[in-house]
Amino acid sequence: MYVVFNSPINMLCDSPTEYMREPESLEFIASVPTVWDETVPLNGKVGEYITLARRSHNDWYIGGITGWESRDMTVDLSFLPSGQYEMTLFRDGTNAHHKGTDYRKETRSVTSGETVQLHLAP
Repeated sequence: MYVVFNSPINMLCDSPTEYMREPESLEFIASVPTVWDETVPLNGKVGEYITLARRSHNDWYIGGITGWESRDMTVDLSFLPSGQYEMTLFRDGTNAHHKGTDYRKETRSVTSGETVQLHLAP
């Protein structure tokens, strides 16, 4: 949501001590810019889901949310300039539809034009 919703002030929506239990999430939230140089819509249907790519300087962020239905989608990375990139991905975990804090973090190399398969929990 920090990437999808445009906000000049990013805020924690719980007690900061809750976030200290998840240092990798807190590190990500602290790194998300509040001003973007470029926004690219990737997928979407009004009232149902959206996936956006946003650029700040040379770093790209991709954010996606869905409504009440889970969704599988393909994200095309062809908006990236040619080259090799390191992607850090926070995916919904197996039980994310019951517990919003269930996620998996992975890091991998990607290139422009590659596609990434995502599953979004409701």
